[in-house]
Amino acid sequence: MKYLARIIRLDESDLNVFEHPAEPGEWAISGAFAFSNWSEADLTGKRRQAFAHGWLSLESFGRASVVAVAPVTDLEWETLAAALADHFVAHYGAPGRAAAMPVALEELGHAEALCSDYEPNTLLLVERTLEEVGVRERFRAVKPVAAPLESFAVHGE
Repeated sequence: MKYLARIIRLDESDLNVFEHPAEPGEWAISGAFAFSNWSEADLTGKRRQAFAHGWLSLESFGRASVVAVAPVTDLEWETLAAALADHFVAHYGAPGRAAAMPVALEELGHAEALCSDYEPNTLLLVERTLEEVGVRERFRAVKPVAAPLESFAVHGE
């Protein structure tokens, strides 16, 4: 079984801090490649937040602060790889899907390797810094905790 990250929204903050917030339930990867040629001058406002803490959705290509580890089917994997390859063509100058596909699969492989270290429903957060040699990423995991529904939902009469 393969695992990837799925975007979750614990509150409405992503709607305010990202230029293009991702939707809950979308599949995601770190997406650090988007910042590979950035400098300190690029790190302002909402772009800084995307750089520092944003996961990249593979559906809307928006950003989110929190993801959860979830199983992914082979069909979903193939669909996500194609979408990412097409994104590389449309936004990063790849000459075509066939040329971009190995890179897309490598990115998905990195995400799967990260997620495979955790139980399903583990929350993952990313923190990025700009270093002399490029972008450095650190990941933090919050293990799932069993809790009654009443801890999260308020029911009316």
